[in-house]
Amino acid sequence: MKIIKRNGAEAVFDVIKIEKAISKANDAAAGESELTDRQIKEIAAKIERYCNNIGRTLTVEEIQELVETYIMQHSAYETAKRYIRYRFTRNLIRTANTTDNQILSLIECNNEEVKQENSNKNPAVNSVQRDYMAGEVSKDIAKRLLLPPDIIEAHENGIIHFHDMDYFAQHMHNCDLVNLADMLNNGTVISGTMIERPHSFSTACNIATQIIAQVASSQYGGQSISLAHLAPFVQISRQKIRRKVMESIKMVGGNISEEAASPIVEKRLREEIRKGVQTLQYQVITLMTTNGQAPFITIFMYLGETKNEQEKKDLAIIIEETLLQRYEGVKNEMGVYITPAFPKLIYVLEEQNIAAESPYWYLTELAAKCTAKRLVPDYISEKKMKELKEGNCFPVMGCRSALSPWKDEDGNYKFYGRFNQGVVTLNLVDIALSSGKDMDKFWKIFDERLDLCYRALMCRHNRLKGTLSDAAPILWQNGAIARLNKGEKIDKLLYNGYSTISLGYAGLYECIKYMTGKSHTDPIATPFALEIMKYMNKACNTWKEKTTIGFGIYGTPLESTTYKFAKCLQKRFGIIEGVTDKPYITNSYHVHVTEKINAFDKLKFESQFQALSTGGAISYVEVPNMQSNIEAVLQLIRFIYDNIMYAELNTKSDYCHVCGFDGEIRIVSDEDGKLVWECPKCGNRDQSRMNVARRTCGYIGSQFWNQGRTQEIKERVLHL
Repeated sequence: MKIIKRNGAEAVFDVIKIEKAISKANDAAAGESELTDRQIKEIAAKIERYCNNIGRTLTVEEIQELVETYIMQHSAYETAKRYIRYRFTRNLIRTANTTDNQILSLIECNNEEVKQENSNKNPAVNSVQRDYMAGEVSKDIAKRLLLPPDIIEAHENGIIHFHDMDYFAQHMHNCDLVNLADMLNNGTVISGTMIERPHSFSTACNIATQIIAQVASSQYGGQSISLAHLAPFVQISRQKIRRKVMESIKMVGGNISEEAASPIVEKRLREEIRKGVQTLQYQVITLMTTNGQAPFITIFMYLGETKNEQEKKDLAIIIEETLLQRYEGVKNEMGVYITPAFPKLIYVLEEQNIAAESPYWYLTELAAKCTAKRLVPDYISEKKMKELKEGNCFPVMGCRSALSPWKDEDGNYKFYGRFNQGVVTLNLVDIALSSGKDMDKFWKIFDERLDLCYRALMCRHNRLKGTLSDAAPILWQNGAIARLNKGEKIDKLLYNGYSTISLGYAGLYECIKYMTGKSHTDPIATPFALEIMKYMNKACNTWKEKTTIGFGIYGTPLESTTYKFAKCLQKRFGIIEGVTDKPYITNSYHVHVTEKINAFDKLKFESQFQALSTGGAISYVEVPNMQSNIEAVLQLIRFIYDNIMYAELNTKSDYCHVCGFDGEIRIVSDEDGKLVWECPKCGNRDQSRMNVARRTCGYIGSQFWNQGRTQEIKERVLHL
């Protein structure tokens, strides 16, 4: 059994240390000691049993609080006071160098919490460590100087989560919808170098990868681009290739019509498209930005964005090639094709590709095969999105953050070149537990917590307010978001709904379970769950009217925070069956991972909550290996088109370097009770010698997860 020390490193649980600590406090009495040696051993044994039964690794602080509790249960109040005073004194000494210890532990790669904070960052790499070091300093500055004490306290206690505090000291924002069309057509500047309009598709792809890298280094969230913005350059390449072909034929004395030369032209064009897409995908996979990870990039594939039929046909070729290359995968260090984490792909389902008789049905069939093998693409229903977004269909920013419809001064909708200011997530489970099932108290606490979130979000907003465009030229001056002048403030982009700011929420299932005794899928409990969603929407609308800032409700993709919230709830309220008895809480509105429900019912049920998550959300279904049952995948895809705006299928795609096993690597418990990954064929448990891909928060993760998230993955039931 392990414990987590104050600096985040793991250590073996030692019951003798607990006995010694209690004995010191007990023996320090001026008179007769309050506890016998037998009682001290009993207390230590109780704590050991508690730690064994709780199902997760406890922190030193949690164990010390257990010591205090059990000492007082034995009526040894003076001993408890002495123990508490000792803890307080030690904490004062430690306060001065907490940040130093955190930094040193992550440099030595023994900070377990930081190591598994982000499943797409390798903590052993220098660039990642450098980013984490800067993050620790930034968090320290934010906590001591920049954020109000009550917001810090609420964050530390898991009442809210102030996302990306490690980037708060800088004037940085969350997600972007990159205006790639503007940057390619009108030129841009990268690292002080003028980049003019490209004269071929392959050059456009190369420039796009440079833009992606620059944008990723200027913000901390996800970004999205559309393949439709690359499609016009196919025709430019076609004309260029045609001229060269005709010139070559004339040089050897040939004389054929342009029509007769078309097969040669199209073959060469296809090869250029293949190389261009390969550049885009491989560059994204191999790029490492300043924060030590590949860009969190999403690629949008939507035929409806094209301006004419020729452009649509060209876009279809790009989409086909993108899907073919992703289906193949990328080679790992052993030369075996595996599933890459990025770029994330989103395929839009529309009338032109949703039925067998549709002209682009072949693309949907290819998408289904790719999903079954490589977990992507995910799917947006044009029909459902248009119902919810004023007749528009557009990409999410990154994995799920969604813009609100916005019109420019000419009354035209605009989506590209917009962004998200940041996120603060509300722990709904804590509200429920704090109310003690008293409904009046529940809504009162809810109001207090919403006010806390509003003030935290305004801290995010005010941190960006006054930022000069010089802080990130690629974003604010050179077209990714805007074309502001040097020295100009970005303030006008923060108001009137141009950008969004997100109220996240977590644990709707557990909240409803505690208040009603039922899952939110139960028809008796569902109305209350929907009422909570509407209540948060009402709050966001009130804040928007008050400030003109684009507040929206966001179905938070908890990664490490799902574990943090669970630990905080157990610490504050103990173990409550069905509510706090797991080392994780449920993401946003999702059906609990252990609840048995079929894929179609799950998607239909969650669609009503997704519609109320105006700032973004995504639903998923857990499926087995579907590569031999593509028709079932297509059936699910058709269902998504008719019933839910945004959904994905989670399958498994792993590889063991030791024995070559290609399938699902399983999760087991080691001798200390810790969850570890194990190859079912050879028993390999060395994470550095396996590739595992799982979707945990919208993106595919490939660098493993903390214990809470790992147990959540282990307990997922299949929906098909």
